[in-house]
Amino acid sequence: MASRFLELHILHNVPASRLNSNEDGEPKSLTYGNVVRACVSSQCWKHAVRHTIEEQAQEYATRTRNLPYRLTEHLTADGWPPDLAAYAAAEVARCAGPKGLSPGKEPQSTSTMLYLPADVLTGLAALCQAHRDVLTQAAKKAADRASQAAPDTPPPAARKPAGKKRRTAPDTRLLPTADVNALLTDRTGTINLLGRMLTDIPGGTVSGAVDLAPAFSVHAADSQPDWFTAVEDWPRPGTSGSAHMDTAYFTTATLYRYACLNITDLQRNTGDLDHARRLTALFTEAFILSMPQAKRTSTAPHTLPHLVHYTIRDRRPVSYAPAFEPPVKAPRAGGYTTPAIQSLCAYAAATDRLLGTTHRHAHGYTTLDEDELPLGTAHRGYHDLITACTAAAFTPTPQPAAESGLDTPLLPAQAAAAS
Repeated sequence: MASRFLELHILHNVPASRLNSNEDGEPKSLTYGNVVRACVSSQCWKHAVRHTIEEQAQEYATRTRNLPYRLTEHLTADGWPPDLAAYAAAEVARCAGPKGLSPGKEPQSTSTMLYLPADVLTGLAALCQAHRDVLTQAAKKAADRASQAAPDTPPPAARKPAGKKRRTAPDTRLLPTADVNALLTDRTGTINLLGRMLTDIPGGTVSGAVDLAPAFSVHAADSQPDWFTAVEDWPRPGTSGSAHMDTAYFTTATLYRYACLNITDLQRNTGDLDHARRLTALFTEAFILSMPQAKRTSTAPHTLPHLVHYTIRDRRPVSYAPAFEPPVKAPRAGGYTTPAIQSLCAYAAATDRLLGTTHRHAHGYTTLDEDELPLGTAHRGYHDLITACTAAAFTPTPQPAAESGLDTPLLPAQAAAAS
């Protein structure tokens, strides 16, 4: 069954900034078309998108290795004795999945980075409370054994579970594994959108519905040094008055940004057509308006995308990144944005010629300019574009009877709910 894709192509002018740094503290870069470009990694922008969506939806997720530590704090705040709280939190990790969650390097941590609904602590605390008597008895026995052991033996909650290869015997578990797994594999909207890798627990992995490319400048862009000094407001006699001197690096760029949302996969992940539609609108808005926050206070790169173009396709998505493989040249008087728009429009027309438009069911754009562009329906602003592309993304394409098995773009609502 062919998938339905919503693609977003953005040209975004960003002044002096450092949205994403490399290991040397300089702006990230890549080489494309035989020239060095400014770059913002997909992980960096995806992080900004994720937090924007969660803020708008008021539904938060968290990435953490510190689940046992935070659950211990939560139980202690609920009135549990600290030792019992730590024991219960360790038991939660031990009872997850077929083998338990392997311990991390830090005390009360897991080696696996978990991606969970932020309210998971409430559910886990309730589960521990329901089995508090069993946990209390087991913790007392463990403490008694520890008191008879060597003086340097760590307390039970601080010990590392058995090695990764060894399974936890079901009859030794104090909490029901099915209930622990259900809480740790629960999903939020951003988990359904962006996916989750969690192989330690059956059903924990979620295939992401979003493909998000690294943003890159459509032109050659080198890092520019900015030497600065912090003035000492209380200088001693004979000193220069400078408390700190250093060099920061920034870039200026017109970025091409691209994201693709697989509507079919999103419906499958959510099992709910209305929820998938709402997440599509939230993602589209977040991708347009979100901005990485690195060096925000010293650069204030709060610009809006100059051009947003969407396409709705079946079968396969198409990035317009190759439009900028030849780096854009600025005219003698002017910047890069206008010639970048021309390059994007030309490449979009070329892809239509090669592919045809049978499987491109809608396209449109909005821009800061007043000029009309050959990119489909012109929308007055971001809100109108988001509304239109979301509606188009969920409009099934009528199929001739002879082709009914070839190109069904969307899951029927009943099938999505059942999958």
